[in-house]
Amino acid sequence: MASFFQKLFGRSAPPVVDAAALAGLGADMHSHLLPGLDDGAETVEQSVELLLALQGLGYRKLIMTPHIMGDFYKNTPAGIRAALARLQEAATAAGVTDMTLECAAEYYLDEWFQQKLDSGEPLLSFGGDKKYLLFETSYINEPFNFRETVFNLKSAGYQPVLAHPERYTYFYGRFEDIEKVRAEGVLLQLNLNSLCGYYSAGARKIAERLVDAGLVDMVGTDTHNLKHTETLRHKVLPTEYLRKVLALPLLNNSL
Repeated sequence: MASFFQKLFGRSAPPVVDAAALAGLGADMHSHLLPGLDDGAETVEQSVELLLALQGLGYRKLIMTPHIMGDFYKNTPAGIRAALARLQEAATAAGVTDMTLECAAEYYLDEWFQQKLDSGEPLLSFGGDKKYLLFETSYINEPFNFRETVFNLKSAGYQPVLAHPERYTYFYGRFEDIEKVRAEGVLLQLNLNSLCGYYSAGARKIAERLVDAGLVDMVGTDTHNLKHTETLRHKVLPTEYLRKVLALPLLNNSL
């Protein structure tokens, strides 16, 4: 029976949220759980804690993507794979046996990235033969070589995936430019926490427009810490736009 205050103010009860609401996605393809590599988990213990939090949300596969960024996060494929092996061992020791753990990277589009691409050095991609390559840019300044780099990536056999386009302020007021990027063959990955305004009101607005326009190809948690998973559980799961984005033909469950 509705309470006196619900009758008085016409407010319905909060929606019942399934703790495993994201199970249909299968895989999270953007997170920073690998220990000691970037601004995400610092220790293996923290990594396992975050892994369990994501498992509780319904995920059964994690493709973890530490930053590779110039002289700041000088991660290498060998170092990333070694961190993955440590986490896999710790997860098994903690009794986590039904979670698939893989690695890729989130590359920052800078001069060092172009050098890696020009060298022919294999880049850390995901999705098997699809060779999805996750990359990000400056949040403020649009890279002058954006389209050239996309062309070079595709020429090298990679499928570019732009991380969290809703967070780049140079796109604000220029939504048509995001549409052009996707039309030119770049897949778009939305951060789920953007749907509740976690990063900014502007990011939420763009995220909602991307969902409404059906321009989202993948969604990721971009988990760095427990604040991210708690925000996802308590603030994103009840939102209308989560239901809308999950209704799109996302690629997560094919990874």
